[in-house]
Amino acid sequence: MNKIDIRTVNVIQYVQPLREGGSLPAIVKADDGYLYVLKFRGAGQGKKALIAEFLGGEIARALNLKVPELVLMNLDDSFSKTEPDEEIQDLLKFSIGLNLGLHFLSGAITFDPLVSDVDALTASKIVLLDSIISNIDRTTKNTNLLQWHNELWVIDNGASFYFHHDWKNWEAHLTRTFPLIKDHVLLQSATRLEEASKEIQKLLKPEKIEEIVSSIPENFLLSESDTMSGNDMREAYIKYLNTRLSKIDVLVKEAENAR
Repeated sequence: MNKIDIRTVNVIQYVQPLREGGSLPAIVKADDGYLYVLKFRGAGQGKKALIAEFLGGEIARALNLKVPELVLMNLDDSFSKTEPDEEIQDLLKFSIGLNLGLHFLSGAITFDPLVSDVDALTASKIVLLDSIISNIDRTTKNTNLLQWHNELWVIDNGASFYFHHDWKNWEAHLTRTFPLIKDHVLLQSATRLEEASKEIQKLLKPEKIEEIVSSIPENFLLSESDTMSGNDMREAYIKYLNTRLSKIDVLVKEAENAR
């Protein structure tokens, strides 16, 4: 099975915490010389948030939306030893090993629907993306979108796929739609949902879904609290995404009704 070519880099400098989110991501420098926003495996939602971030980001990229490069980031134990802030110290300690980073878009500003325009097709694709991945966190309160070089960039998909926090009941989510789309920040601009759905169906074929899901690091899937194997989880993500795509017309109607 094909996999996405995702780079692995080492963290060489902890630059500063980003205190906007509850999970305390941080700007770090890697051994390739670039800055990244590091999402920690030791944060509140743990590795599940990293999986959601990875899947959501790579699916968005497959839909030709702008997404910062995602990289795997090795963090060693040296940073927690020199960090004076106890909260950050604990986070660093619990995150030793493989984490996830997004290329830092220097100078980017948070998307504000009151002052920024977005074209209707892009808005429609993002709305349907979030219906497909069940992303509860792209609202006016927290847009998780950036304006950079006059383009709209999709970031922070860690609140997606919330069914994976309870694997015992995940199959119950296969028959559900996504009523929370009513709170989506781009819903009013999403006037080309029908056209967007056709484009999504062309771009997100079952083999593309398999390629993305098979690229989740095994390390992210392993958890003492989960009884499912990594392979079973992969199969569940694939089935979930294919089921969502099979009823994209229903998701379109739901979003149109909400708008």
